Amino acid sequence: MAGQASEYHRGEMDVHEQVATFHLVMNITKWGSLVIASAVLTNVLWFCTSAGFLTGAIVGLVVLGLGIALLRERGGSGH
Repeated sequence: MAGQASEYHRGEMDVHEQVATFHLVMNITKWGSLVIASAVLTNVLWFCTSAGFLTGAIVGLVVLGLGIALLRERGGSGH
């Protein structure tokens, strides 16, 4: 059993699939949160205030547009 410990070499494992899965989960979380926040804001303005559907839809689309502009990936960091 002591011989198995020497077979391990730190840093030799291929982690590309794990990195890809991590990035997928982070992107789903980021974009899903933006869509949910925009939908909740639209529905709150529509049903819970006197603003109405049109105002709620416009504000929801503005928030969605700003979120897309601010959350999109920017190249150049290399990380």
